Amino acid sequence: MIEKEELKFISSHLDFWDKLSASELNELENNITRVSFKKGVNIYSKDNECIGVLLIKSGGFRVYILSEDGREITLYRLSPGDTCILSASCILNSITFDVHIDAEADTEAYLINIGTFSKLSKQNVYVENFAYKNAVGRFSDVMWAMEQILFMSFDKRLAIFLLDEIAKTNSTELHITHEQIAKYIGSAREVVSRMLKVFQSQGILEQSRGVIRVLDKSKLRKLI
Repeated sequence: MIEKEELKFISSHLDFWDKLSASELNELENNITRVSFKKGVNIYSKDNECIGVLLIKSGGFRVYILSEDGREITLYRLSPGDTCILSASCILNSITFDVHIDAEADTEAYLINIGTFSKLSKQNVYVENFAYKNAVGRFSDVMWAMEQILFMSFDKRLAIFLLDEIAKTNSTELHITHEQIAKYIGSAREVVSRMLKVFQSQGILEQSRGVIRVLDKSKLRKLI
């Protein structure tokens, strides 16, 4: 049973909440469950059934595609307060590409049952608009990821990633491996390692096992 305080959090992140009728609201509340995922768990892929819409309470997800040679290309990442609509992509007829969704950390979320969300989206235009608006917003994230991969030099892509991580964690000390960075920016670990060594030689950062400390953000910004 979802508690009243939890419903406040949920309703504040679903902009169609106050557009539901009493019966729709009751059905929705009765079909929201708490779920949790361990770090690294695959939540969704083409081989899994649609599970429904996920609203992240804590932790986060990474949405990515796989190249033919098995390289992971991150499309975008989701944080607390974000809604994951691709985990319910079976109700979005225009979504035809295969994506994978992994838990980036131990994650707690609220799951809206796929049957309930599908029913509400068909009978309530505000729910349908929410689904497509969310999908369109994430498409912009996908286009940004593709733009970086296709048109930006690697040093610029890496600089953007490091600055984004600093802003996200509010720390210049990043606990992240070269392999993780490679997955996030769609490259090979060896390429990441070489460029980080270049950055280190330029006094931009220093490295230790599993940790990158950014020493000069202004130099990073100049690369963008």
